[in-house]
Amino acid sequence: MSAVTVVAERIDALLPQTQCARCGYGGCRPYAAAIAAGEAPINQCPPGGRATIEALARLLGREYLPLNPANGVESPPRVAWIDEERCIGCARCLPPCPVDAIVGASKYLHTVIVERCTGCELCLAPCPVDCIEMRSGAAPAPDQAALNRQRFEAHEERRDRRARERREQLEAIKAAAPRVAAPSS
Repeated sequence: MSAVTVVAERIDALLPQTQCARCGYGGCRPYAAAIAAGEAPINQCPPGGRATIEALARLLGREYLPLNPANGVESPPRVAWIDEERCIGCARCLPPCPVDAIVGASKYLHTVIVERCTGCELCLAPCPVDCIEMRSGAAPAPDQAALNRQRFEAHEERRDRRARERREQLEAIKAAAPRVAAPSS
């Protein structure tokens, strides 16, 4: 394992694992890799805020930088809440949730498992009826980041597996389709 990879893992362990992408990267691990490679500053994580930036500065022997306002502002923990009266069961909020904290199915009411919600806000934009709002949440449990990482990895693995299965299905359909001969001239 390279030295940069080891440092990236140590950085990733300090991040809150909300997988919110507010840092400008697709999740906490890509952001950690960018920091380790010297491609990103340490002050781009609003959910981690000051405490995470200070921990990163100590780990890396860098100077503390205040949170970059372009990435957002530090705020108390928040969780998604779905207004059951307005939810139309479109299921558009399910795929973007990086830790599968939203449960439901198409044409059925959806709900949030509050203990799993990282407050990433990725479910807000796809909702066509704006029935999701962010509310105050409890401070994360000490082991919450590790649980969030596990759920995110399971979510990504399932998403990749489904995409691979869909590609294989399409290839099988194409292979089974009768071939039409080109007209001769």
